[in-house]
Amino acid sequence: MEELLANELSQFGARNVQIGNRAVSFRGDKGTIYKANFRSRFALRILKPIKQFAATNEETYYGRLKGLAWENIIPLDKTFAVRVALGSEYFSHSQFMAQKAKDAIADRIRDKKGARPNVNLENPNIPIHIHIRGDQVTVSLDSSGESLHMRGYREHTGLAPINEVLAAAIVEFSGWEPHLPFYDAMCGAGTIAIEAAIKGLNIPPGLFRKLGYAFEHWPDFDKPLFDTIAESALDRISDQNLRIFATDASSNIISKAKKNIYNAELEDDIDCSVMDFFELKPISERGTVVLNPPYGERMDKDDVDDLYKRIGDAFKQNFAGHTCLMISSNLESLKKVGLKSTFKKPLYNGKLECRLVRFDMFEGSRKHKDQYL
Repeated sequence: MEELLANELSQFGARNVQIGNRAVSFRGDKGTIYKANFRSRFALRILKPIKQFAATNEETYYGRLKGLAWENIIPLDKTFAVRVALGSEYFSHSQFMAQKAKDAIADRIRDKKGARPNVNLENPNIPIHIHIRGDQVTVSLDSSGESLHMRGYREHTGLAPINEVLAAAIVEFSGWEPHLPFYDAMCGAGTIAIEAAIKGLNIPPGLFRKLGYAFEHWPDFDKPLFDTIAESALDRISDQNLRIFATDASSNIISKAKKNIYNAELEDDIDCSVMDFFELKPISERGTVVLNPPYGERMDKDDVDDLYKRIGDAFKQNFAGHTCLMISSNLESLKKVGLKSTFKKPLYNGKLECRLVRFDMFEGSRKHKDQYL
């Protein structure tokens, strides 16, 4: 997903955008940070590096951290917490290094101000991230706070929910164009359908966020600037007439999806109904179909194989002219679909390594006569 995020950041005006390993770096000003948090569909969190140094022992690590002017970063009335990502032969325990960093920060502020701010491990006002690779230590302020995948519209989920950022990426990889129908045909919580509507209407994901952002607690927070950026993004929302369908065979699941769609205020844009995928018929000669079928954790292997074979047959028989995608961690059963894929992209659904597989169901020599084109 790094390339999707890199392209998105470039559209936001970020400079020197570079793709790394499960990360994208960029340069920008305060407004770029605000814009990336409020508008990004693909980022999980936006970190602002404030210091990098070398350390091979705890004393140097503590001393360099205490040397930072934390009294100008963390007000006494705000809470903080430290999270450490560790990959180093010099240090072995991330929790111990987080505790050591917390001590250095608290000691520095107490020395300068005579008191220290409190730690809140669950929901800190100012989260701090420290990455240690070899002897290189990078200290960053987390501008987002809670992960940006937590849009705010989803209260109800199914057994194997796909998070909002992954759903947004699936929609993007599908190549769906908003003037065509979109079918989230085993919709679960309705997340993929909702993320399709967010793309189709150009809605900034920050519109739904109830948690706010960590940068709002920074001493240099510029509220007028943030309000201007948010208002500008809201002005870009489209009035496109979308044809998005969220269907599932379970009425219980559909009731949950409807509640999430209601929370997102997208009832007019997403048609949500009880329907078995194998009974679904497209309304047009072209469109996009996305499936998040069972992966097999709760099913016999033969049942999963049969399900995936039936999915392949349905793609072929019912969706000629359509782009069809499915995501699964069951790589063996995916072979049972029996169709030649256009691409297979590795993606993670939580800790499960999955493949997003795309099948372009060509109609042969038959000409497209889609009335909506």
